[in-house]
Amino acid sequence: MAKKKRQEQTMNEKLNALRAGVLGSNDGVLTVVGVLVSVAAATTDNFTIFIAGLSDLLACAFSMASGEYASVSTQKDTEKAAVEREEKLLQTDRAAEVAVVADYYHQKGITVQTAQRIAEDLLNKKPLETVVRIKCGIQLGHYMNPWEAAFASLFSAAAGGIFPLFAMTFSPAGFKWYTTILAVAFASALTGYISSKLGNGLVKIAVIRNIVIGLITICIHYGVGKLF
Repeated sequence: MAKKKRQEQTMNEKLNALRAGVLGSNDGVLTVVGVLVSVAAATTDNFTIFIAGLSDLLACAFSMASGEYASVSTQKDTEKAAVEREEKLLQTDRAAEVAVVADYYHQKGITVQTAQRIAEDLLNKKPLETVVRIKCGIQLGHYMNPWEAAFASLFSAAAGGIFPLFAMTFSPAGFKWYTTILAVAFASALTGYISSKLGNGLVKIAVIRNIVIGLITICIHYGVGKLF
């Protein structure tokens, strides 16, 4: 049953977890490297740098997960409320629901008479499924899963933060900054590539934009660390 349920997931449900994962990874890279660079600019104690980075990694991961859970839960509640509202309208004002569905098909170029017949036929067979799909863009029974989004964000934020954390704390002293910059550039490029593919955007622009943001983050936090 679980396998069958997974196979029946809509594309929006699958993209929900992927979106949360990409955002979590990008946030993990930037927040962790920000803390690491600030601390490393202020002190050379490797243990202090590692503890600061690890603490921020954990805080970032759980913060992103809780934020995704709250956000997607709200979306899910809104979708369910919309379905309940349409269910009541079908009982109290069915004619208006038929008119909305008929107008939807008429706007697509179908004649008024044919659109009316289609609407009546659909509302006789699958009334609730039809109206929530047309009026709300919701596929009945398929709601965003807040737990999937939360876990995707949790693990991806932690995974993203590991790149700069390991580079900064486990690289030889003479190569610490170089490897950290390379790790951030690589991780930022990866999240930019994945996000552009998911959103059908321009890969080159997304990758360059993420790398530039990562480098700017390093520069800003290095400056903050040097101030103190």
